[in-house]
Amino acid sequence: MSRFSKTTLATLLAVGLAGAAAGAFAEGKYNGVGRPATRAEIHAWDIDVRPDFKGLRPGSGSVAQGEEAWEAKCASCHGSFGESNEVHTPLIGGTTKDDIKTGRVASLAKGDAPQRTAIMKVATVSTLFDYINRAMPLTAPKSLTNDEVYGLVAYLLNQAEIVPADFTLSDRNIAEVQARMPNRNGMTTDHGMWPGAAAARGGIGNGGKPDVKNTACMNNCKTEVKIASLLPVYAETAHGNIAEQNRPVGPVRGKDTSGKAAAPAAAAPMGDNAAAAKLAADNGCMACHGTASKIVGPGYNEVAARYKGQADAEGKLVAKLKAGGQGVWGAIPMPPQTQLKDEDARRLVKWILSGAKAQ
Repeated sequence: MSRFSKTTLATLLAVGLAGAAAGAFAEGKYNGVGRPATRAEIHAWDIDVRPDFKGLRPGSGSVAQGEEAWEAKCASCHGSFGESNEVHTPLIGGTTKDDIKTGRVASLAKGDAPQRTAIMKVATVSTLFDYINRAMPLTAPKSLTNDEVYGLVAYLLNQAEIVPADFTLSDRNIAEVQARMPNRNGMTTDHGMWPGAAAARGGIGNGGKPDVKNTACMNNCKTEVKIASLLPVYAETAHGNIAEQNRPVGPVRGKDTSGKAAAPAAAAPMGDNAAAAKLAADNGCMACHGTASKIVGPGYNEVAARYKGQADAEGKLVAKLKAGGQGVWGAIPMPPQTQLKDEDARRLVKWILSGAKAQ
């Protein structure tokens, strides 16, 4: 095609599209561009469950059925009893029978809880249902049936002693369970972000008028705050020492905000194996990998055996370490270790392939 004909064609297309757009605007619609969503499509997308249980799909699941699904799809990350592991925060624990009676977790109010579990913090059972339904399991979100979600929620509630072992949770009795949630009175709705009447009048909201100016929270504020990627100094200690609260996994590390950080002592010289082992521990690798056995991911002895004799093994593993991956050793993904420098990644891989010796 000649340059002239290409130019002519482009001009004609532009004129045609402009004319079509003008016609569409004139008619107030876009013929042939999209269509209204059907009721069935909206129903499939609209899966959220509100605290007043609007949006809840019909179904049921017993504690026993939930336990079976939990062991098959959840326990590898969260433990058989919701105790989790070094990677995931515990889900169950820290609540008492008195908390169930009062609806307020006493250890949260006193601030003496060694660790805050999910069941201590969550105020509405709909939150448990909604999150599990839309986000779990991690490797296959939205793959659970309604009955499986009911069963899993029932199992967690039983572990927290909110419901008995022979309980079956359903859309018909879930509101009764809400009345036994240990922290149901621990969430404020005074900020007006929730629709409906206030809790004092038997509702869960504050008239449905959001406090868009944040007048409920804006007290004793700094007049000027420099926005940055770090917490302002005056807010660093609002929730304790950040360094003790971050998980030892992934690129994020918490800053020591205790005010007690001492100058680091001169470190004794380390051998190559000891330095690599420390590097693995400092970057959270040992939370998922044992040197001689599987934890969440494979043991390093298994990795060394699989790649033994492969000329490009070091390059392959360095790339996997930096990028993360899933499927080689199972369904549970390994997060990308982007915080590692290239030389540290190579040191780790060489150590793993040589047998992951401590010294």
